[in-house]
Amino acid sequence: MRPLIDPPLNAIGKGLARSGLTANQVTIAGAVIGIGAGVAIGYHYYLLGLVLVLLSRVLDGLDGAVARATKQSDFGGYLDIVSDFAFYVAVPVGFGFAAFANLPYAMILIASFTLTGISFLAYAVMAAKAGRETDAHGKKSFFYNTGLAEGTETITAFVLMCLLPQYFAAIAVIYSAMCVITVIQRTIAAKVDFP
Repeated sequence: MRPLIDPPLNAIGKGLARSGLTANQVTIAGAVIGIGAGVAIGYHYYLLGLVLVLLSRVLDGLDGAVARATKQSDFGGYLDIVSDFAFYVAVPVGFGFAAFANLPYAMILIASFTLTGISFLAYAVMAAKAGRETDAHGKKSFFYNTGLAEGTETITAFVLMCLLPQYFAAIAVIYSAMCVITVIQRTIAAKVDFP
């Protein structure tokens, strides 16, 4: 998706940077709105949750564009990944509060996000130690290792959950399995890349 979304995001990011908005402010706004999506979902406002999910992710893309238009920082990269995972947890928690029957599946999904995040960050640490770099996901603060379950797939799953909340459990199980496959992919890549 990067080749499609980066050009318009970069153009908007330059405009936001000229207005004086910082990348970190955009990141924090995206996180707050993403957490708000979880709250809306918890109160059964699924369409509002959907709008907030999408707005949060637009801001998540714009923070990097603003940073590229001004100055990227390591703290900005840190803030971005923490904000992403706050969002990734907020939406399943919202569904867990929305219906008691969702709770086990929300917990499974959160656990799978945790494992995926750990594999992602552990690989980034090892890549930094080895001096590896990539710009496959655009210029980032640290190494991004790819896998089956990434940002686009996560947003797609969250959109489906908001549009079809009665199928939350099935979507959560399928996406959790995709996360586990991603962890396995990254583990194999780590074994090959960092023997």
